[in-house]
Amino acid sequence: MAPSYDTLRDEDLDEDDFDVDEVDISDLREKYEVQLEQGYDTFVVIDGLPEVNEEQKPKLVKFLLKKLNTVGKTKEDLIFMPMGENGKSMRFAFVEYSSAAEAAAAVRQLDLTPLDKKHTLRVNKMTDVDRYGREGRIDEDYTPPIIEPFQEKEHLRSFMADPSGRGRDQFVMYRGEAVGVFWNSEKDAPENIVDRQHWTDTFVQWTPLGTYLTSVHAQGVQLWGGASWSRQKRFAHPFVNLVAFSPNEKYMVTWSNRPISIPDEGHPSLSIEDDGKNYIIWDIETSKPIRSFAQLDTPGGAGVDENGVAKKQKFPWPAFKWSADDKYVARLNQGNSISIYELPRMNLLDKTAIKIEGVVDFDWAPATPSRDGIKAYEQLLCFWTPEIGSNPAKVSLMSIPSKEIVRTLNLFSVSDAKLHWQSDAAYLCVKVDRHSKSKKSQATTLEIFRVKEKGVPVEVVDTIKDTVINFAWEPKGDRFVIITTTEPVGPTAVPPKTSVSFFCPEKAKGNAIGNFKHLRTLDKKNSNAIYWSPKGRFVVVATVANTQSSDLDFYDLDFEGEKPESDKDLTANLQLMNIAEHYGVTDIEWDPSGRFVATWASSWKHSMENGYHLYDFKGEQLREEAIEKFKQWQWRPRPASLLSKEEQKTIRRNLREYSRIFEVEDAERINSADVAVVEERRRLLDEWLAWREAVEEELAEEREILGLPADLVGELLKAKTAQIAPDQEEVTVEEIMEEVLEETEEIVS
Repeated sequence: MAPSYDTLRDEDLDEDDFDVDEVDISDLREKYEVQLEQGYDTFVVIDGLPEVNEEQKPKLVKFLLKKLNTVGKTKEDLIFMPMGENGKSMRFAFVEYSSAAEAAAAVRQLDLTPLDKKHTLRVNKMTDVDRYGREGRIDEDYTPPIIEPFQEKEHLRSFMADPSGRGRDQFVMYRGEAVGVFWNSEKDAPENIVDRQHWTDTFVQWTPLGTYLTSVHAQGVQLWGGASWSRQKRFAHPFVNLVAFSPNEKYMVTWSNRPISIPDEGHPSLSIEDDGKNYIIWDIETSKPIRSFAQLDTPGGAGVDENGVAKKQKFPWPAFKWSADDKYVARLNQGNSISIYELPRMNLLDKTAIKIEGVVDFDWAPATPSRDGIKAYEQLLCFWTPEIGSNPAKVSLMSIPSKEIVRTLNLFSVSDAKLHWQSDAAYLCVKVDRHSKSKKSQATTLEIFRVKEKGVPVEVVDTIKDTVINFAWEPKGDRFVIITTTEPVGPTAVPPKTSVSFFCPEKAKGNAIGNFKHLRTLDKKNSNAIYWSPKGRFVVVATVANTQSSDLDFYDLDFEGEKPESDKDLTANLQLMNIAEHYGVTDIEWDPSGRFVATWASSWKHSMENGYHLYDFKGEQLREEAIEKFKQWQWRPRPASLLSKEEQKTIRRNLREYSRIFEVEDAERINSADVAVVEERRRLLDEWLAWREAVEEELAEEREILGLPADLVGELLKAKTAQIAPDQEEVTVEEIMEEVLEETEEIVS
């Protein structure tokens, strides 16, 4: 009989008989073990707090509580802030929320939130901290981090220092399967910098400031730069189709027509939250995704139907539009709101989209507005809404982040509207297509908002009866060009006849800008595209993507010649400088300096006479090169000048003195080029003469060995002569030739 537990003594127990490790208690552990994820899921850990003493602690808790209660409910007695042995806080705190959902919202919305100028909050779940500790990710013993030795990186803007000293610009060409970057050498063949096969799968693209060259692949996007053209950044977005950058190159958005599918083994950059999404917003500096979005149908400026409802356009690009300072990015929600996100956290501004009934299109001002009454950090956003019921159509200017409406314009009988900002955000032109009451005829008006003037007055340019198919502001200026046609817009067998009209302000007193007036209209043209120089003044009006006409008209709006009497009161003097033709031209682009224009015929659009032409700003052709399977040309952008406006004005005033130096350098370069050609020809001649002399010496040696005469040819000629006339002596024959130099007839009576 086995002894009872009560009578069992310690000496009766043998260690070999009772091994704890062999006892299976997994079922008991699973049943009774405390689950930290369930016990502490309402707690968060706040790090990055300032160091305070006991007297300052209550003030810090109250200040922190204001931010904590924006995402949930907590109280002062639910905030525990540990104090160190020195009587000061340890710069972190534990916070308990009323629910796990509120704790999760705190991590999502408050992490990386600035507490003040010197402190940024880091918010994590308490369960995450415990889990990392249990899994051995956090070592109990502090180990100082290993500081890698400093390695100097390549200068990403080394392209601004042209080794030739001539201030040349770079451009990229994609032809066949090769991508090459070149220095522009004007009339000479471009100087190759780097050339690689299969550098991209689809296309290449410069970033807005020219720092990186973008290549697009099935696996994602890569950024290249530096003197060695090494890979600087990589962004893994499978099957990416399109890429767009923020103006200051801080962020990037990628889009794929295939929704993202995260494999079971995970993805190197994306998480399960990105599964099924099409758009990804990236931080370029860290190469990490910030947020992803699914595809949405938006109108994208497609206009409205007969009932005033926004027409759908399934794919507008860019779907996300950036403010000029990179602090905000906005997206249109079809017909009801605009979602504005703050960067870098990508949280919705004021936690809600801006409700705008019927909104069709919007656009940010391309520059921070400098106007009285607008704070420096405010950005301008313009949008328009169609007529809804008895309410008129509206164009509004909104200041962000205050969401204050700066100006609203009511419009009637609107079929469509297009928003056109001037590069300095000094003007906004709204091209309004209006229909008659019967809706059988249509006319266009240009509503120009003078943004920098008090009250933002709106000037209406004369009604244009023809259809406006193109509009373009002068960069950094106040003139614009439009192209109109009397024929219906749309694909036709024969290109429509168009008219090109130039507009400029009247002269006004002081620095004021007068009213906009019509300068000139050129009829019976085929033009359909307008390309202003990035520096203003010069413009190319062209016919692109047209097999029947490929005209390039180069205009100067500040011609220094005599001004017509009718234009005396206007701020422009129009002159046609040159007319060129490039058959099959599909694309045109000015270089960033405004000195050269590149035109090319891309094999992406047709396969006839692919290649490029290069012109100067006057329209004189410098180079022409036909290249099979030529796809793309892009000038490398330049960052903004570091010179102040006053320094730039000083340079313009003294431009004649600088130009003399440049003229001398150009003359020396041309002369040196001529000298180089002469020296090369002389070198080739000397090489040929030396070769001939060496050959003659070899022949002489061979004749001597064979016993032949030194002048074999002369001996053969003498022998031939002797065979023809052996008995005749040499006879000298003289010929007398008469030539009539002048002959005059005179009649004698």
